[in-house]
Formats: sequence, C-alpha cells, structure tokens
Amino acid sequence: MPLVKLSKLLKDAEKGGYAVGYFESWDIYSFEAAIEAAEEENSPIVLGLNDAVSNQEWVDHFGILPLGAYGRAIAEQAGIPISFILSKVGEIDHIKKSFDAGFNAVMFDSQKMPFEDNIYITHKIVEIARPKNIEVLAELGNLADYNDNSDDTIINVDETVEFVNRTNIDLLAISIGNAHLKTEEVFKINIENLIKIRKKINIPLVIYGNGGFPDDTIARIIKAGVSMFHYGTTIKRSFFEELFKKLNEFNSLHPDYQELVGSRKDGDILMPAKKKMKELFKNQIKLYGSSNK
Repeated sequence: MPLVKLSKLLKDAEKGGYAVGYFESWDIYSFEAAIEAAEEENSPIVLGLNDAVSNQEWVDHFGILPLGAYGRAIAEQAGIPISFILSKVGEIDHIKKSFDAGFNAVMFDSQKMPFEDNIYITHKIVEIARPKNIEVLAELGNLADYNDNSDDTIINVDETVEFVNRTNIDLLAISIGNAHLKTEEVFKINIENLIKIRKKINIPLVIYGNGGFPDDTIARIIKAGVSMFHYGTTIKRSFFEELFKKLNEFNSLHPDYQELVGSRKDGDILMPAKKKMKELFKNQIKLYGSSNK
C-alpha cells in the first residue's frame, strides 16, 4: 500500500491507545526484518535511516538515494501502513536529497543547538519540506548519551509550546529523561512533564532512545500521550552479538560461499542476525500495543 503520512499514523495510534515503533535500519537485511515483523504482527510501523551515525560520504553516494528507493519500494508492497523517515540529518543538502529518494518524513539533528538556533533551522526545513508534501519531525531538548543522567536534559514545558508555535512542525521528539545508546540501565523518566506538554500541544509526540525503558514505563508513557518510539541501538547490539556468535560457531572445511553470503537461505551468515532482529521487533510491537492495529 502507499506510504502513510507519519502524522496520521501517530494520531491514529494516540486515538487507539497504542504507539508505533520506528525501527531504524541501515541495510537491506534490517529493512526486511522490520517489515516482516510488522506484517506478521499486522502492525503499522515507521521505517527509516539514521543519517547521523553513518559515514557522510557513503550517505551522499549510496545511502539516501539508493536505500531510500529500496526502502520505499518494499514498504509500498507491504500489506501494512508504513511511514518512511530520514532521521537525524546533519546537512540541509541531505534533507533536500531525501525529497526525491522516497521518504515522506525528515528529521534534522538539532538537539545540541541553542533554542533560537533550533527554531531557525527547524522553521527553514519546514518551509522547504512542506511544499514537497514531506512532514517534519523536530527534536527539542539535549538528549543525553547513556552515561549522562543529569536533569538538565528534560525539556521546559513553556519552551516546548513556543517551539511548536514558531516552527509549525508536524511532530515533536521530546526529552523527558530518555537517552541515546543505552542498553543496560533504565531511565528516570519525568512523566509529569510529559503530561503537561501533552495538554498544551496537539501534534504527535515521539521518544528517541528507547533502549532503557522498563516495560511498565512504556505503557505509562503511551497513556500519557507518546505515540512513537525510536528503536535503534539495542537492535544493532543484538545484530552484532548474533553475528559474532554465528561466526565463532563456523567450522566448515568446505564452505559454500554462495550460500554463506547474501543467499537468504539457512546457511546465510547474516540470517540468524536478521531473525534475531525480527524477534526483537515483534516483541516491541507487542509492547507498544500495535499488534493487529
């Protein structure tokens, strides 16, 4: 089916009392794992790429246009609602390139910018994206890394309202104690701040940095008004660990390289890692409550 607007996907989720997972991909195997998991769970999902964590020369040459075209093609042949985002973009030129690459949403990496600078660049992106029918997810608050638990990462409610009004964005990623790259410890989440924000703005709210949320906190955050969770670092860790395990078990004296590399058969060296990703995606879908939605 055709791509669905990200705002519609998330507004439907909020009305239905569930959230949608943004399952970040980086290659064809991860795209496939996300879509297969969502189809088996009959769930809407957000598919996408993270510009910021990739080699920028590669992003220019092989990332945005080729993977964008592939991601959109497999998303549109799927039987579930899907939105497709180019996330955490570091350059305006990459935003512009995404318009012709198949994405229907973009997000600029502005979290470390001063408040006024963030407003300026975000409003500029809205001005160039909206005529192309591309939605803009913005971020507010300095999302901490895994080793930073300081309270100054939690966004101010009044500033959040001002930011939304002055930028005219479609969706907002907020910082309420969540963090990037965390896979072990759990977050200390300020749900009260989230509730105050939800009461004052009416665009969909998004959480980046999902790896440290305990299950019961996710349910509470969804109830408080968040309709999308980003899921990235944890899945890359699981992919790496499963691949490492498979490589250590490998002991064939006469390897079939055609099957080992890229065949998608049982002997494909990447298939166990893909299956592990798929399992984790399905678990998150169930956790977000979007199965059969």
